Amino acid sequence: MNSADLGRRVGVPSTALFTDQYELTMVQAALKAGTAGRRSVFEAFTRRLPEGRRYGVVAGTGRVLDAVENFHFDDEMLGFLRDQKVVDGPTVDWLADYRFSGDIWGYPEGEVYFPGSPLLRVEGSFAECVLLETVILSILNHDSAIAAAASRMSAAAGGRRLIEMGARRTHELSAVASARAAYIGGFHTTSDLAAGFRYNIPTVGTSAHAFTLLHDSERDAFQAQVDSLGRGTSLLVDTYDVTEAVRTAVEVAGPELGAVRIDSGDLLLVAHRVRQQLDELGATETKIVVTSDLDEYAIASLAAAPVDTYGVGTQLVTGSGHPTCSMVYKLVARARSADPADPLLPVVKKSLGAKSSRGGRKWAARRLDAYGVAEAEVVGTGDVPPELAGRQLLVELVRGGEVVAREPLEAARDRHIAARAGLPMSAMQLSRGEPVLPTEYV
Repeated sequence: MNSADLGRRVGVPSTALFTDQYELTMVQAALKAGTAGRRSVFEAFTRRLPEGRRYGVVAGTGRVLDAVENFHFDDEMLGFLRDQKVVDGPTVDWLADYRFSGDIWGYPEGEVYFPGSPLLRVEGSFAECVLLETVILSILNHDSAIAAAASRMSAAAGGRRLIEMGARRTHELSAVASARAAYIGGFHTTSDLAAGFRYNIPTVGTSAHAFTLLHDSERDAFQAQVDSLGRGTSLLVDTYDVTEAVRTAVEVAGPELGAVRIDSGDLLLVAHRVRQQLDELGATETKIVVTSDLDEYAIASLAAAPVDTYGVGTQLVTGSGHPTCSMVYKLVARARSADPADPLLPVVKKSLGAKSSRGGRKWAARRLDAYGVAEAEVVGTGDVPPELAGRQLLVELVRGGEVVAREPLEAARDRHIAARAGLPMSAMQLSRGEPVLPTEYV
């Protein structure tokens, strides 16, 4: 296994201040009350999927493991907390020695999930677990939203290639995380070099309209690009007249031209005309790439078009209308002490309406029907029924503070493809609907 496959983590800064102040004030109060060390279980889950979505996609797990590993307070951070009187002196001293020493279990990255699925289970002392709430939720909510959008786009593309190209439409760090999540969700490449460097995702890129406008003629621009990048490059053909541009592109590069890109107009009509023209010019192997504010619905509408690759930006990195998954992080069980022998007591917040949840340390399994297709997400506490023992979803991620489940990004990507294929066919419908699997509590 190449180290690059696991993501470059060298020089990753501390994540300890990616937190809300109330988490530190809770630690301070719990330390004073003598309850900070009580053995506790927190779970991350969502009460509902974004409106109309049929399934969710777990993404960001690898980044969560990095965040937990790098969650520690350096002298400058501790000075800030002391000077700003965020917490008192004894709490600053406690934070100085902080390293997560507990256990984490969760759905493996790339797996699908449903309302109530215990996506991540964090166990340890109350103080060490509660500090991780914000950083865990910020990663899972963002990355899972992007991966879910990517998965829908991948399903709509029907095997055609997808390029993630949304770096100019979001925060520069979100762009890297988005490219990673999109790759898990089924995209093939990214235009973001930082994502390629950090996560070993294949990168692509050719030129924008500015390159054509820079030159005295479109022919000069195409010639310069081909001279530099070779005949296999992709030429942008909608700066002026598409028909003339395609003719010029083939004249310059020959029938070996790699691809043409269309970024505007009626993509369905233009793609058909361009395919016909390329074939008539002998460029039968030249691919057609389309861009221009695509989402899963636009991709689906182009299913009958002779398109080979879709480039998606804005709608992907904003979750195609759902930029978060509304995941929460709740205390579900705790003991009366730090003693491992002390039994865990289920706890639950009593809320009205949609904010209700269920207490207890949970397991989850996916029940299959007679044809091997998923039919229910089963969530419970206590013993796992024998018939579900081999279908459990949670895997060990951190043991005693040490990460035990690093894996190549390709593994998460392959897992998602397999998990999506195991859902009922209605999961692939883009029309609004309820979650494709019910969640059953036992």
